[in-house]
Amino acid sequence: MIDLYTWTTPNGRKVSILLEELGVPYTVHSIDIGKGDQFASEFLKISPNNKIPAIVDQENGLSLMESGAIMLYLAQKHGRFLAEGDAYWQMMEWLMWQMGGFGPMLGQAHHFLKFNKGTSDYAEARYGKEAQRLYSVLNTQLDGRDFIAGEYTIADMAIFPWAARFEWQEIDLNDFPNVRDWYLRIAERPAVQKGYQVPKYVTDIPMP
Repeated sequence: MIDLYTWTTPNGRKVSILLEELGVPYTVHSIDIGKGDQFASEFLKISPNNKIPAIVDQENGLSLMESGAIMLYLAQKHGRFLAEGDAYWQMMEWLMWQMGGFGPMLGQAHHFLKFNKGTSDYAEARYGKEAQRLYSVLNTQLDGRDFIAGEYTIADMAIFPWAARFEWQEIDLNDFPNVRDWYLRIAERPAVQKGYQVPKYVTDIPMP
């Protein structure tokens, strides 16, 4: 049994999607970051950086924070959704790309393009342009591929929830047809649809 501490953010949805794809039992603990639940002392024992998601594996008592580390742990433990051979390292580089670029930069795009529109023309231009560049990079990688590393892996699951906020980023997925087709392919998966709604329903998965 996995205890999942999460909220309705792209990073949180990465892990709930993976858990649904794995089909392993887990208990959801909602950490409402709008109310400051992430600063509670009990949560800080699990996630010292006061960020979601985090897990506790009740089988061995291991607690983990950081979505990428959690995904690698769960995929390795259950032996699924990891690419093999040279593709393993391609999967890893795109997982790192998401954690180091696609997620953080799009998070800034959300901040300035959705939540604080009009406060900084410079920031809007900077992060809007970077969002376009990152989608172009992803579009090139997906040329002739169904999935990021050839087969469906944790790299796809990590990137998808951030792409699902394309409207917040002022991105038209139709401008990136390989990304659009990949996005629709993943959005059709029942486990993705279920995991996207953890810990609660907010909206349906946005469609281009």
